[in-house]
Amino acid sequence: MCNSAYRVLLYYKFVKIEDPETFTQEHLQYCKDLGVKGRILIASEGINGTVSGTPEQTEQYMKDMLANPLFSDMVFKIDDVEEHAFKKIFVRHKAELVTFRVDEDLDPNVISGKRLSPKEFHEHLQRDDVIVIDGRNDYEYEIGHFRGAIRPDVESFREFPEWIRENLGDMKDKTIITYCTGGIRCEKLTGFMINEGFQDVAQLDGGIVTYGKDPEVQGHLFDGKCYVFDERISVPINRTEEDIVIASCYHCGTTHDRYINCPTCNLQHVSCEDCEETHNRFCSDACREAAPVHA
Repeated sequence: MCNSAYRVLLYYKFVKIEDPETFTQEHLQYCKDLGVKGRILIASEGINGTVSGTPEQTEQYMKDMLANPLFSDMVFKIDDVEEHAFKKIFVRHKAELVTFRVDEDLDPNVISGKRLSPKEFHEHLQRDDVIVIDGRNDYEYEIGHFRGAIRPDVESFREFPEWIRENLGDMKDKTIITYCTGGIRCEKLTGFMINEGFQDVAQLDGGIVTYGKDPEVQGHLFDGKCYVFDERISVPINRTEEDIVIASCYHCGTTHDRYINCPTCNLQHVSCEDCEETHNRFCSDACREAAPVHA
């Protein structure tokens, strides 16, 4: 058993769920009874979640999920943390586990890119004939990414199909490798690219999180921090002497890699501690002036 007060579980599984709406309701009640917090999406195509809880709670959660034949081989990525990574538990039914909105049916169990282990991905990163595509959004790239990766000009995952057609259409015969936080987005992304005629497409199996935990590569060639969708906001990946900071403070421009939320507009922006104090976490004077005054 770990020594940390809490653990975070990151997981997903593409598997057909016959009655996802009922399963969503039942799973929400189960999570409340168990006491875990987090964000879980359920669709007819499977489950995608991140939950936090005590070691005992998360151990029970994994045990119960693996006991379900639908999820018996589901892989959990585990982080030890000092406090809950979420304030509440959200379990929601969605049309898609990741919002892609393309016409064709993309089932990763049928069509998806080759899976590269962290070691294989590390080797590909060092080849001159390989194109590296970041399968995340622009603000995720800003705070950390693999060295040499192309930054997609997208603010949401649903914008990828158009971006690929406009920017990669003449690269269909090239070797292309993709990555995302935990792997789920690249399952869909690589399948889409194969349907579009790309001949050699692969994905980082388990995503950035798995890469950072690999004892051999130790996150090498990932610069900055990895953005995560919970209270931590970002986590370290590169555990070698080459770990560097690549983002800069929104206000003063000094090198920094910590995101905070503006209290007024909720804009996530990189801020050093000094500017956070000076600007009271606000992203602009306009947001500061628009903030309600508490008596």
